[in-house]
Amino acid sequence: MADSAIAPAPISSATPAVAPLPVRAILPWAAFIGILALVLLYFVGTEQGSFAVFSGEAVHEWVHDGRHLLGFPCH
Repeated sequence: MADSAIAPAPISSATPAVAPLPVRAILPWAAFIGILALVLLYFVGTEQGSFAVFSGEAVHEWVHDGRHLLGFPCH
């Protein structure tokens, strides 16, 4: 019964080829992530300062700890 067992497949030493990723596929995502990062940096760094988009203290309270973590003064 042991002789009728299925033999394992031979191990190939060839590495599979990685298909190149075209820049056209990456560019829209890179632009989106860059714009999103700039908007986030704006809200954490300068919102409720001299260029306030929203009035009140709501945005300041939401990003207060992030400002201190990133080194932005807010007091």
